Amino acid sequence: MISPLIIMLLMTSNLQTTAIPPLPPCPERPNCVSSQATGSRHIAPLNVTGDARRAFEKLRTLLAGRPDTKIIAANDVTIRVEFRTLLGFVDDGMFVLDSANSLIHVRSAARLGYWDLGKNRSRIEEIRRAVKE
Repeated sequence: MISPLIIMLLMTSNLQTTAIPPLPPCPERPNCVSSQATGSRHIAPLNVTGDARRAFEKLRTLLAGRPDTKIIAANDVTIRVEFRTLLGFVDDGMFVLDSANSLIHVRSAARLGYWDLGKNRSRIEEIRRAVKE
């Protein structure tokens, strides 16, 4: 017979397992960066210090204030945005909160074309610097 304590521990451990939504994979083209990609498309996630939810809200506020960014959808763990380049191209961005690991996973990808001249990577690095301030 299984002890009630073991059953309670098993039930509690199952409740604490929360998977973060995965980012869409980068296409074969070199115009995408993702913290869940490997190789040349990989970019480090944003590190969270302090309260993860507060950091995610700070990111949402920062994105809402950027003139090149439009928030498409947002909830407690995901922010989807459209970035517009100076030439009018639209890039898709996604940010996913991984509070258990104190990270915000990031993805930025051009919708069209093959090369992005490093724009998606440089934009995420710019956002990383702004979040740290």
